[in-house]
Amino acid sequence: MFERAERATARRRLARAVAAGATPAAPEAGTDALPQLRHIIILMMENHSYDNYLGMLDRGGAGFALGPDGRPAAANPRADGTEVPLRTGTGTTQEKLTPTQSWNASHIQWNSGECDGFVRSIEQTRPAGTDATAPMRYWTEAELPFYYGLARTFPLATRWFCDCLGPTFPNRRFLISGTANGLIDDLPFDMIDYPANGTIFDHLSAHGISWANYHSMTGGKITLRRLAHVSWLRYLRLLLGAVAGIFPQLHPMLESKLQVTADLYPLGLLRSLNHVRPIAQFFAAASAGTLPSVCIIDPDFETNSEENPQDIAAGEAMAAQVINAVMAGPGWPGTVLIWLYDEHGGYYDHVAPPAAPAPDDVPARSPYQRYPILRLFRRTALGKNLTECDSGPSTYTQFGFRVPAVIVSPYARRDYVAGQDYDHTAILRLIQRKWNLPPLTARDAAAADLLETLDLSAPPAFLTPPTLPAPSREA
Repeated sequence: MFERAERATARRRLARAVAAGATPAAPEAGTDALPQLRHIIILMMENHSYDNYLGMLDRGGAGFALGPDGRPAAANPRADGTEVPLRTGTGTTQEKLTPTQSWNASHIQWNSGECDGFVRSIEQTRPAGTDATAPMRYWTEAELPFYYGLARTFPLATRWFCDCLGPTFPNRRFLISGTANGLIDDLPFDMIDYPANGTIFDHLSAHGISWANYHSMTGGKITLRRLAHVSWLRYLRLLLGAVAGIFPQLHPMLESKLQVTADLYPLGLLRSLNHVRPIAQFFAAASAGTLPSVCIIDPDFETNSEENPQDIAAGEAMAAQVINAVMAGPGWPGTVLIWLYDEHGGYYDHVAPPAAPAPDDVPARSPYQRYPILRLFRRTALGKNLTECDSGPSTYTQFGFRVPAVIVSPYARRDYVAGQDYDHTAILRLIQRKWNLPPLTARDAAAADLLETLDLSAPPAFLTPPTLPAPSREA
């Protein structure tokens, strides 16, 4: 009964969007155009650039240019002109609070396509004493054996860009809605909005297509922090922003930490409750061959998402556990899994991201611009910090930096390197193509087609799953 009510609610939302001018669904919307693919699985980790992880991978000419000593030749200048070379080192732990991928810092790093502002972004946006060389660190196969084996075996996307020069929340919003809907930071205070055309979850629910967002929250509980996202508490969220403005020492307590991707539009939380499930249920469903049609797998954002200062080996172990479970399960013959990262985390990448289609006419704005009542607190310590972090362009017409991305499927093309430009909304386009669903925004309407990495006309090349290297540590 709950699912029928949810489906009816989703259809009413889509009808309102159509009445407001959204592109109507085609008559055949919801019908399956790609029956070979029964499961689309998204495993999105956090905060690493292509070069930061795979720069030393010799595949497709997409990594570092090496000097005579076999080490990366690139460098970035400090503000005083001193060059800081790329560096590696033993160990898999990261520094705390550096590098940074705030809206402002990311645009400094990009520097109109020069990609030479990574060190300066720390000097300009982080407190004195912060290690400004952290963005120039990279890891190798010695630390990430499973990831390197994965990227050598299955189709590797060497030009997969995140959707904007900014942090986690706006980039993950693109994954589920084709737009950030104005968000440019990771703060919860102004997340009381909803995209005009809904999310991909709305479209799936409206057509009875099964989906789940598996999470790693301790005990699988819906915490009070998540319940504070529902619509009847929207004004409390603005109040929390005001309180944090007056008492900046409370900011760490009030700041929202992502727990599940479905929370990125908190007003849709109640509609997603039936689809948000603990990670143990994912492994059980993978083993039984009963996974939903669309799955998003979230790491534990506190311990193994790979965001600094976490140990990246913990994230690799978690990803290996998920990917191996999928390949070993009875649903593998009809699966495509995309392993990727939400954004670059402030780490160096040498490839200038291209211009991007504007997803819609919603401008990129700070909380103070989106909700004028918060402007009363712009002169507080927190307000000044937000102004610094959120300064920059007010459009989404620029892709962010490259991130690692591999397409894992029995139908994957052997020895294939995908060199065309992808972004997170390519996943939306794949879902839409399979079930004849309309685009959510102009961004996913223009996204590149992931089917180029698969061959659905021939016997699956990887029907027998390959054996990949073990991760550097166990999950």
